[in-house]
Amino acid sequence: MHPIGRVRSPFTDTTQIPKGPGAKHDTEGDLEINPELEPGLTSIEGFSHLFVIWAFHRSESYELLGTPPTDDRPHGVFATRSPRRPNPIGLTVVQLLHRDGHTLRVRGLDMLDGTPILDIKPYLSSIPEAQLRRGWLDEAEARRRAAAPPID
Repeated sequence: MHPIGRVRSPFTDTTQIPKGPGAKHDTEGDLEINPELEPGLTSIEGFSHLFVIWAFHRSESYELLGTPPTDDRPHGVFATRSPRRPNPIGLTVVQLLHRDGHTLRVRGLDMLDGTPILDIKPYLSSIPEAQLRRGWLDEAEARRRAAAPPID
């Protein structure tokens, strides 16, 4: 695989990326696609959101079990969004704000500046929200709400 471009993000360190319960991913930045691949962006402007497939280029190893920032219990790497994966591939849904040539301005970045982009696909989902499940994350958030002191 060869990167098709790079992310231009204000994040230069992983500690700057919002994580955990209530994290908001509303950071704007650019997906700079290699100029020779610009024809591949034809008609992309009609989509509100995009899947961005990218590489965790700073990840050096992996862990099959880990405790995510949203829970106090360990979970398998394939049940989390951990960067420490056997194949260091990331997936993010971003909102497409506009296109300028081979550059896409987006909102919702959670990647470091310089992150290699492997592919972009239009976001499409035919699964009704009522049928979606969030697994252990819903359980962890419910435990956190139950343990929180009441607000007066």
